[in-house]
Amino acid sequence: MLSVLQRIVAQRFHDVHAERRAIREQTLQAMLDERGAHRGFATALRGTTPAIVAEVKHASPSAGEIDRERGAAEIASAYEQGGAAAVSVVVEPRCFAGRHADLASVRAAVRLPVLCKDFVIDEFQLWKAAAFGADAVLLIAAILDDKRLAQFVALAAALSLEAVVEVHTPQELQRAIAVGAHVVGINNRDLATMAVDVGVASRLARLAPKGCVTLAESGYARPSQLRAAMDAGINAFLIGEALMRAPDPAAAVRMMREVHAWSE
Repeated sequence: MLSVLQRIVAQRFHDVHAERRAIREQTLQAMLDERGAHRGFATALRGTTPAIVAEVKHASPSAGEIDRERGAAEIASAYEQGGAAAVSVVVEPRCFAGRHADLASVRAAVRLPVLCKDFVIDEFQLWKAAAFGADAVLLIAAILDDKRLAQFVALAAALSLEAVVEVHTPQELQRAIAVGAHVVGINNRDLATMAVDVGVASRLARLAPKGCVTLAESGYARPSQLRAAMDAGINAFLIGEALMRAPDPAAAVRMMREVHAWSE
């Protein structure tokens, strides 16, 4: 039986092939030519403690529907008001209800760097992410071999995209370092089983080389969890579901950022 990750990746192969037919190369190039100045993703994460990368996602395989009422731009604007360092936008359409149009609307609505989250298996997805306004793009080590991962990191740089290489194991972390990743996303979620262990990022962060930005992902819902991870040397956190479900996303981001003022 295929895992959730394998099913998503198989579907992305099919969908990306269709997307290639729907968008002309000249159209993407024209959009790239009109894209505004790059907004430094890694710089933003280094610039505040803790740095919150607040995510826009309307659904997920583990949580089902989360919030389809509020628009992406509205949510992202609230995140910015709350003090987020950057915004992540999930564009995968079938399991996460994402759209590249959301990426573009978020880019226009905020002054923060924008991360495009997708299951990248084709260089076309990097071109499309850049054309729709991304400043950074997620590359998942678990679905890319070493050659492809290195190629995508290089292409991302050529497109003025910062590559966030996502890992879940020490072996994947070493692969990310080997291809020159400057930002490593450490996912607490095992994408094969969807199980979450918030200790994963804390353990792997200690293995990352000095100067590498580590972005902890998945499972963070309380300031106490951030505080424990910060004790392990993590400064940046990607938070999605907890913020998306909050009645006041700006206040939810502020609460997470005021981690030192909370005790539980």
